[in-house]
Amino acid sequence: MARDLRGFLNQLEQRGQLRRITALVDPELEIAEIANRLLQSGGPALLFENVKGAEYPVAVNVMGTVQRVCWAMNMEQPEELEALGKKLALLYQPRPPKKISQAVDLGKALFDVVKAKPMRELLPPCQQVVLKGDEVDLTKLPLLRVYPGDAGKVITLGLMITKDPENKIVNVGVYRLQLQSKNTMTVQWLSVRGATRHLRKAAERGETLEVAIALGVDPMLVMAAATPLPIDMSEWLFAGLYGGGGVHLAKCKTVDLEVPADSEFVLEGTITPGEVAMDGPAGDHMGYYGPANPNGPLIRFHCMTHRKNPIYLTAFSGRPPKEDAMMALALNRIYTPILRQQVPEIVDFFLPMEGLSYKVAVLSIDKSYPGQARRAALAFWSALPQFSYTKFVVVVDKDINVRDPRQVVWSITSKVDPARDVFILPDNPFDSLDFATERPGLGSKMGIDATTKIYPESDRPWGKQLDPDPDTADLVSRRWAEYGLADLNLEEVDPNLFGYDMR
Repeated sequence: MARDLRGFLNQLEQRGQLRRITALVDPELEIAEIANRLLQSGGPALLFENVKGAEYPVAVNVMGTVQRVCWAMNMEQPEELEALGKKLALLYQPRPPKKISQAVDLGKALFDVVKAKPMRELLPPCQQVVLKGDEVDLTKLPLLRVYPGDAGKVITLGLMITKDPENKIVNVGVYRLQLQSKNTMTVQWLSVRGATRHLRKAAERGETLEVAIALGVDPMLVMAAATPLPIDMSEWLFAGLYGGGGVHLAKCKTVDLEVPADSEFVLEGTITPGEVAMDGPAGDHMGYYGPANPNGPLIRFHCMTHRKNPIYLTAFSGRPPKEDAMMALALNRIYTPILRQQVPEIVDFFLPMEGLSYKVAVLSIDKSYPGQARRAALAFWSALPQFSYTKFVVVVDKDINVRDPRQVVWSITSKVDPARDVFILPDNPFDSLDFATERPGLGSKMGIDATTKIYPESDRPWGKQLDPDPDTADLVSRRWAEYGLADLNLEEVDPNLFGYDMR
């Protein structure tokens, strides 16, 4: 897999999805304001070539639409992502094949894994320039300050690479970093993430944790880092599955870690367990300022390498739509086959962007017995670590389009008796950034059974659903042009007509 960030930006420009900005812009608030306006309208990616106080251009909004996320993953349409999800499902929880076709599918997936093995580069582009010790100055990077109440400038789209001190398994994650000084930053992460486990193990062993931050990587690698993987499966290997070939890696200069060879920048450092600093407040994905945290783990960087004439890639969080929300919509398609394997009755599922991409889930199931909707909701919460923070799960019948809010709301209002069909699970581990909970990190979950009720869930006979006469519907379809209505595409109805303000 030889493509890098520059190659992807060229692809976007050729497709009319990149705009170069030559006017002088300020990384303090101005760049984010420009980018956010285009995010709201599905506008193009931006490359700011003249950034105040910086030598390097800034790329932003690169994955600001689902279409561009698909291109980042070498695909054209979101539907193609489910094929990748099926491959991942085979590797996520492999089972002995019962049929020849299943054995063939598993064999193909395993062969793809062999082809996806990472490759090493001896003269990587990311080390064309090497700075060590006092030469490391993070203030020269065009880091953004996104919101006026942010405590400092941040890195939001860097890959953090760490290694388990015991079994040496590598974890690649995407976390927010806040600038503290010319060579230090604090990191914000959740306790369930791989890097936090590595830091806890390092603390138990009385060791520092080595860290590498890769900036300006191929967006495909960002998607691989955001995908839920089996704990023993490398993100590099999975990125190779995305791209159809091994990721090119390079050994760091000062730490025992490997990074993408075509990264624009690489920061190398260590975390000493217990060494912390004030992190935040900073704008986060919930749409509020996350509170100041006096215990933000402190990373000390002692080496920075970069390509010649590097490009700084960034994004920012906030109330949707933002780039992370677009990535989540694409990942929906990948999650679906994994969920079906673990919860077979699930037909489809959706995490609406307006629900902060993971706070609300809508599941459709092929219902065959009473209580099945509740079982599906409980299984969903435990299926993947990412879903443990989902606050609301709505379960609907298989004939409901989970991506159509009109159908979902109709199911809730016509099929739910709150006393019978709503259940609450109190005192669950929770996202500490969620201000709605009474106590940080501990909250409740709600399940809503919006399926058609069967005995003994209800003794009342259920009314027959209203459906058009199929023969008349077919007649009207055949005569549509004859009515003089051929120019009206009813599949692309403006949602604003029904009261949905999509701005």
